[in-house]
Amino acid sequence: MEARLFETRQHSLRLAEPLSAEDMVVQASDDVSPTKWHLAHVTWFFENFVLRPHLADYQVFDDNFNYCFNSYYETLGPRHPRPKRGMLTRPTSERVFAYREYVDDGLRRLLAREDIDRDEVNRLVEIGINHEQQHQELLLTDILALFSSNPLRPAYQAQPVGLDTAEPTPLSWTQFTGGIVGIGHSGEGYSWDNELPSHDALVQPFKLANRLVTNAEWLAFMEDGGYATPTLWLADGWSAINREGWESPLYWERTDGGWSQMSLQGLLPVVRAEPVTHISYYEADAFARWAGKRLPTEFEWEVAANSTSKHTAKSPDVLRPQRSDASQGAGPKQLFGQVWQWTASAYLPYPGYRPPAGAIGEYNGKFMVGQHVLRGSSCATPSGHSRATYRNFFYPHQRWQFLGLRLAAEGE
Repeated sequence: MEARLFETRQHSLRLAEPLSAEDMVVQASDDVSPTKWHLAHVTWFFENFVLRPHLADYQVFDDNFNYCFNSYYETLGPRHPRPKRGMLTRPTSERVFAYREYVDDGLRRLLAREDIDRDEVNRLVEIGINHEQQHQELLLTDILALFSSNPLRPAYQAQPVGLDTAEPTPLSWTQFTGGIVGIGHSGEGYSWDNELPSHDALVQPFKLANRLVTNAEWLAFMEDGGYATPTLWLADGWSAINREGWESPLYWERTDGGWSQMSLQGLLPVVRAEPVTHISYYEADAFARWAGKRLPTEFEWEVAANSTSKHTAKSPDVLRPQRSDASQGAGPKQLFGQVWQWTASAYLPYPGYRPPAGAIGEYNGKFMVGQHVLRGSSCATPSGHSRATYRNFFYPHQRWQFLGLRLAAEGE
């Protein structure tokens, strides 16, 4: 575990390496946070949940950091407002890096001791590792939000040598018989509390598309008046697209050559065979209705994921969704490592769910209202941070994450 801990800590720093000091402090919108804040917040998590309770001689690095870098833990005191994190020009980036070194030194001292509750410390360190991995993905998506707002359209990562100009592979379907199925995490391995407890659910027979919806299919939806047809939209969705002026996915722009999309590789032409991404739940639901299909429930998605042999994904070298490989054989493809996939399921507790005791219990449970579940993982998700039972969740209007969809239909 110690090796994983410090590899995770080092990986966060590697993700920040392409950025300037100015890049790391700016906040593009209320949904996102500056890189400097992410680097400090995950460190604050280890300091408050691991070191302060379990390292007897630990001295807090800076008393002001609890206010600056607490996220939403009400039981740990007041905090700086989320929409104003970009105003934290102080502490400087250099002081945040010093904070990380200081806390890492404390973690090494703690893990070297014999007189600790090893099981409890390991449990909290594991939570901290997974928490930091979540923020590694957020760091990347938040940098994309920032760079998309910059008129120079900077690239975080070098542009690909060539873009795929082929058409998508034809859509096909996998039939699932349904029945009473086991849902949720069980057995060995890490899980978040919202994946528990495992329980039985009744799933009717259904069909699931073998790949994700592509940019080519989304362009067809747009060209057919998808954003201008009120009968396709939920009432809240129709209000949202008219209020915000949406007529395409987030980060799409009309250029002389057609549609382009801002990516972590800069502004590039929309690749027709790639999965569509940066869409809201409202848009995903409208597209499914336009296609004569629907979104899968989270239970259907989990049944499909459990039917495959691969439940995790390696983080790709290029941080963008990739087209489906038709040679992969039958069954659902692109379940992991491409885009988070909207489901039709509201984010609610499983039967018998109880949040963990203490401040750590604020992590998931108090957000179980007004949001929708996404399954899978994205091209920005760290390697190993995905599994069939993982429940991500966002509000239905949010688009800045790598969010896409696959279609479902009733079984035959």
